[in-house]
Amino acid sequence: MRIDVNTLPVNDIIKDISKCIDVPVNDGSGELILKIPSSIGEGYIRGASFDSGIGIITYNCKFYEDIDIHFTLNSIHPLKFIFCSQGSINHCFEDANTVNTIDSFQNIIVSSSGYNGHVLSFKKDVATHVSSLEIIRSIFSHRDNYQFQGIEEELKEVFRDQVSEKEFFYQGNYSLKSADLMEEIATKEFTGFLRSIFLEGKAFEMLVVQIAQYQDDEAEDKLPQILRKSDIEKVNYVSKRIEGDLGSNLTVEALAKEAGTNVNKLQEGFKYVYDLTVNKYIQHRKLEAAKEMLMNTDKNISEIVVAIGLNNRSYFSKIFKEKYGVSPKYFLKSGSRQDQD
Repeated sequence: MRIDVNTLPVNDIIKDISKCIDVPVNDGSGELILKIPSSIGEGYIRGASFDSGIGIITYNCKFYEDIDIHFTLNSIHPLKFIFCSQGSINHCFEDANTVNTIDSFQNIIVSSSGYNGHVLSFKKDVATHVSSLEIIRSIFSHRDNYQFQGIEEELKEVFRDQVSEKEFFYQGNYSLKSADLMEEIATKEFTGFLRSIFLEGKAFEMLVVQIAQYQDDEAEDKLPQILRKSDIEKVNYVSKRIEGDLGSNLTVEALAKEAGTNVNKLQEGFKYVYDLTVNKYIQHRKLEAAKEMLMNTDKNISEIVVAIGLNNRSYFSKIFKEKYGVSPKYFLKSGSRQDQD
């Protein structure tokens, strides 16, 4: 199915889509919302435009057939920052044969040249959650943008290119902050005026995060500094590795190497996910396992100390009491062999 969009800004984009799929638009007094008709899919498309020239549109839907949305204007197209947090979506320029797939946890920054349009393609039966910042540069330029100081030169020129002289395409993995922002936009229950200013604030926050990520990716001779979704996947790997081998004394350096990351990134990831350093997380999991064994097995304290990879019973008792406020003996299963604590 083909859907044609011939207007701007985002509010008018949503109205164009509603006409093509023959559903009404609900004015949420802060954003426009249309529900995908059950004949072609499920979910919604929602968005809002702001006086600053920035708009945000979110597609949270699953279509029962392949859907191509053609953005075709007799004017300059917006600069687009497109993010995918679920499923995948294809993008191409209207006059090009090259198709770029944006998978989960990826983003693109894209600007067409002249009046050349864009095509977004949604795959059949794929639940997809995509948000796009749409920046009308001729309006955005009326803000005091401080000559776009502090951003990388090529991206600065894209922002300044109000007549879209040059095509631009960038693809990368987005940061965890972007994922958090998308979740907030989807779930925060504001309405009316509050919803409107909330969305505009989040749109600018998202823009800041994406520019920072682009510059992080483009920085030469430097390791990326922004925590990415792939970093959290490595945290999950390491946490499972720790859980599966509590009897060993794994080092942070060895765990980072095994996960294919560096110590700083791994520590940062554990602080983000668990609010603990890696070693504190290991200690936490060992003590949780010890408490479980104390309550539900016939092992005595000395046996449990060995099982969790410690060789100093006094140290175990000390850190156990610091965590739980009582000695290990307090949790011993009734009838178990109670050796000296």
